[in-house]
Amino acid sequence: METAVVLGVLGFAGGFLSGLLGLGGSIVMVPMLLFVPEWLGIGPYDMKTVAAMSTVQVFFAALAGAVVHRRRGRISRPLAAVMGVTAAVAGFAGAYLSKFADAGVLTLVFAVLSTAGLVLMFVPKKDREWSGPADEVPFNRWAAAGIAFVVGLAGGAVGAAGAFLFVPIMIYLLDIPTRVTVGSTLAVVLLTSSAALLGKGLSGQIPWTLSLALAAGSVPGAQLGARLSDRVPAAALRYAITALIAVATLRLWISAFSVFHV
Repeated sequence: METAVVLGVLGFAGGFLSGLLGLGGSIVMVPMLLFVPEWLGIGPYDMKTVAAMSTVQVFFAALAGAVVHRRRGRISRPLAAVMGVTAAVAGFAGAYLSKFADAGVLTLVFAVLSTAGLVLMFVPKKDREWSGPADEVPFNRWAAAGIAFVVGLAGGAVGAAGAFLFVPIMIYLLDIPTRVTVGSTLAVVLLTSSAALLGKGLSGQIPWTLSLALAAGSVPGAQLGARLSDRVPAAALRYAITALIAVATLRLWISAFSVFHV
């Protein structure tokens, strides 16, 4: 019971940040699952277990958050379709193949992905102004598909952990307005996490009791975060995203060094 309560609270926190910032949740969920249960004496969980649990949490958080953002016109369906379908196919392959990967290697991959996202967030960028429908925001479809394939493959291997990279990619590489980025990223994450969930489920990697406890907290958290997202200035959203990626990156490198005894 204690374990279920702790996981529910962690799921709520991850879901809230997912709905608010469009990060998919795993950028904070994975570090929390790696460290908090151990601190409280109910862990630890290795990276493979954490990745599988995170996949379930991310799916439900993305679903709950995307519903709210869609109602508020913050999702570009063409962008979500191009990046989501491409990343979902790649994510399925990455998730299934992760069964054969070492847990330490997955931790290192996640740390590298976090670093890449952090570097992008420090690139000077003025938010693009857009007053039309989100579906009409222009973007380079070939670039979006190519980037989505690479991120989806790596993200699927680490429990949809690469999903958080879609935020800096959309803002800094595809020039998508921040608010449309937040909503559209959740739609992309919903598709990619579906594929990752299928891949890890078929390969028998998901501890369902623990994962559903996480999901139970993530749904109301994501809905609350999505509702508050419109009230937060776009610049503040970017700062918050940058701060979270920075903290997670530091923690993950510490974990990676520990695994490899560096």
